[in-house]
Amino acid sequence: MRILIVTAGSRGDVAPFTGLGRRLLDAGHEVAVAAHAPFSGLVRGCGLDHRPLPGDPRELIRARGRAASPGEARAVTAAFLDRLADGVVGAVADGTDLVLTAFGPAGLSRAAGEACAVPVIGTYLAPSFATREFPLPGASGASGVAGGPGAPGVHGVPGGPGGLGGPGAPGGPGAPGDGGLGPEGNLAAGRELLARAGGLQAEVLTRLRARLGLPATASPEPDAEIRPVLHGFSPLVVPRPADWPSQVEVAGYWWPARPRDWQPPAELTDFLQAGPPPVFIGFGSMAPDQGERLGELVTAAVARAGVRAVVQAGWAGLTASGDDVLTVGDLPHDWLFPRTAAVVHHAGAGTTAAGLRAGVPAVAVPAMADQPFWAARLHRLGVAPRPLPLDALTAESLGAAITACLTDPALGRRAADLAEAVAAEDGAAAVLAHIGAVGRGEAGHGDRTSGEPGAS
Repeated sequence: MRILIVTAGSRGDVAPFTGLGRRLLDAGHEVAVAAHAPFSGLVRGCGLDHRPLPGDPRELIRARGRAASPGEARAVTAAFLDRLADGVVGAVADGTDLVLTAFGPAGLSRAAGEACAVPVIGTYLAPSFATREFPLPGASGASGVAGGPGAPGVHGVPGGPGGLGGPGAPGGPGAPGDGGLGPEGNLAAGRELLARAGGLQAEVLTRLRARLGLPATASPEPDAEIRPVLHGFSPLVVPRPADWPSQVEVAGYWWPARPRDWQPPAELTDFLQAGPPPVFIGFGSMAPDQGERLGELVTAAVARAGVRAVVQAGWAGLTASGDDVLTVGDLPHDWLFPRTAAVVHHAGAGTTAAGLRAGVPAVAVPAMADQPFWAARLHRLGVAPRPLPLDALTAESLGAAITACLTDPALGRRAADLAEAVAAEDGAAAVLAHIGAVGRGEAGHGDRTSGEPGAS
């Protein structure tokens, strides 16, 4: 079967689908990934075909930051999404038997699939359905860190939801400080967030569907009619809420593939061998062009904590100085993180997962979108101290958090135990099972209009 995976956003929105794609490839399918052009090397390096999508999320974030008014920011976003919509349609029209779509471009993928008579399955990296069990991040009163639907939701694609807590896990619903609004409050806030997020794409979707000769959609939520939906995170981290709609599942993590010819830089291996395990520090796609300011902060924090550090430049262009500090570019977290003593990161979905997989404690520094959700989750799971919001970060607070992370043995034990449990899961198997059902023509699999409204 020819399978097209559609995703948009930063590296963290693409990398998990390289691992899922490789599993599909190994199962005998033909696999292509539609993603922004800067990720062609990542996708092709993992042995998958790449279909380029227009636009650069980094430039979108910068352009929104330069906007003189909310109206101008919305116009910038709408133009980005219009181009993205055409790119998604083109990628599907180039030929496929099935579309797997991330949450951000889900409405666009659904329209393209409908126009081309191709079934669509949702493959989402964060909770994307309202529930009574926890509030979606960005919902009113859900957390103290900005990141609601007014901001780019999935690293440049507006409207990415998430949530806090989860039943049956440490710090589940109702736990002090989890931002819970009560069952009905959680549900109402989640529905409001999703409706507002859908409103950001509504005009774009209306124009797209009209261009394709499709009827207007009845739901303001861009993914409301996609079933099944599989979420690519562990049920040990966020268990499936009982009130989610049928055919909406938590599958387990989809681990990024490592590029086939990748080798660690000699400078990095020499640094790792020259002393005790360092702390990793990186903020991914956050804080573009703030590298100098954050570099000075990180340098001071590392000195205060008295640790060695590997600092990843990321979109910020982060650099730090000192004999015990090494700055690196993009590299596979699955290789580096197990060689560290702890990881300091922005709590994006992919980096959070990599830290959990490595079995090392974390310091979460969330900025926006689903990051507060994962940051709070790490703390409640007992593998990280309290999160440090990026906009309030200081050298003193970061240094103290690193010290606490390394001197509390309970954090390390819990991280190791959770990593062992997560390693026993197979998140790709559920996706393969649904794809097998589509191939057999079974009803309810990949059907664009099947499913129940449930809590969504």
